[in-house]
Amino acid sequence: MDATALKSSLLRNILLLRLLSFAVLILALRFTYLVAARGRSCLSGDDFCFSPVHRVSPLPLKKSQRVIDYYSTVFQNLILEGFLSPNSKSLCIGTLTGEEVYALKRIGVADSIGISDNASPPLILRGRPQHQPFDDNIFDFEYSNSLDQSGRPVEFASEICRTLRPGGFVVVHTGAKDPYSFQSFLDLFNCCRLSRCREIEGPDPSSSEIREIVMKKEMEKRHPYSGGRKCYVPGLKWEIILNAEPLIKKEPLKPWITLKRNMKNTRYLTSVVDIRFKQRYVYIDVGARNYGSSIGSWFKKQYPKLGKRFEIFAIEGHKAFREEYKMKKGVKLVPYAAWIRNETLFFEITRDPTGKKGRRRARGRNRIHPVQSSTGYVGEEGKIEGFDFAEWLKMEVCDRDFVVMKMDVEGAEFHLIPRLLETGAICLVDEVFLKCHYNRWQRSPKYHKTYAQCLQLFTSLRESGVLVHQWW
Repeated sequence: MDATALKSSLLRNILLLRLLSFAVLILALRFTYLVAARGRSCLSGDDFCFSPVHRVSPLPLKKSQRVIDYYSTVFQNLILEGFLSPNSKSLCIGTLTGEEVYALKRIGVADSIGISDNASPPLILRGRPQHQPFDDNIFDFEYSNSLDQSGRPVEFASEICRTLRPGGFVVVHTGAKDPYSFQSFLDLFNCCRLSRCREIEGPDPSSSEIREIVMKKEMEKRHPYSGGRKCYVPGLKWEIILNAEPLIKKEPLKPWITLKRNMKNTRYLTSVVDIRFKQRYVYIDVGARNYGSSIGSWFKKQYPKLGKRFEIFAIEGHKAFREEYKMKKGVKLVPYAAWIRNETLFFEITRDPTGKKGRRRARGRNRIHPVQSSTGYVGEEGKIEGFDFAEWLKMEVCDRDFVVMKMDVEGAEFHLIPRLLETGAICLVDEVFLKCHYNRWQRSPKYHKTYAQCLQLFTSLRESGVLVHQWW
């Protein structure tokens, strides 16, 4: 190799060495910047990471720092009160951007994780509140501020009961503040006992205060309703009953007009309480007649349902209405007469006094009249099957449901209401609309009760803690 070629090769090697040195310098500077500017963690997407890469949530923006500071303060207070500790295995349910998890880790609760519909591991895993992707009894602490927005609050609470270990604490931030919804909320967590409840500021200073509820999981589940005769009536329910529209004390001259006018003054339960934490929403029409009689004309159009979808039961034993209900979607027909036991009944039926077919009958005609048992009735009759309504009610609904009942049973209310009170089944009904049938001014031989007896029936229900309205 001559001198020229050797010199050219040497220059080329020097150039390559300088380029390599420059590249190493760039690498070193880049690594120094990453460590200094972003800390020790490598982020997915970085060009230079010398350890196994895990995709983690990006650090929150500056505008989220205020939220992280807020949750840090909240969790530090819970540590001071003994509900949380640095050693607690913790879960944040329904966290959207992970501020709650960051806050827990920031104050030293290292074993913390969140679940959300959109995963961002390792801080946030994919999971739904009503179906947590974890084993039973593994968390010491669980937190959520998303129960208010859940369309399935019972499943939400049930999963917390499943994954929270006995002795662990669950903390929920909610906007529900009235005592009625508060009791409904506690009923969701039948595995826990209330430890503490207070009003605190929310993460947004401009918003109203929120309620912080702390509960401790116990070994055995609570069963609020035992099926006894006496209902548990919280203080707010008594207040609502006392503030309900007054009962009409004096027998009206034109009861249908008077009672219908009085319905305009009705203070519906849903207008004064929060029902979002109920498991189901149920409307039971006892003595429903046809669909348009009260389901279509009143409940569907007038009752304030607050956007909730109600299951509708039509209890009607008259065979004439069965075909109509077969065509009505969303209505379950119970084709029997509501009664105090399961037995065959005989009903008196009023005919059109003119005897003319096809004529439009006046209100109340061709309707089923007071119930008589087959052993004590003589006269024109219609045979029909009756069922124990109180027992059916206890099997169909539970204390976690929101139940509205309308009853128009042509005098049988004087048998059914005492039965509902005696069995405690009335405790499962939140609001009652009752039509009481009586001998108007002693001129209506169809019924034997007086208006005073009807008034006593309404009064006894309200005194028992039942919110009842006079139906027209």
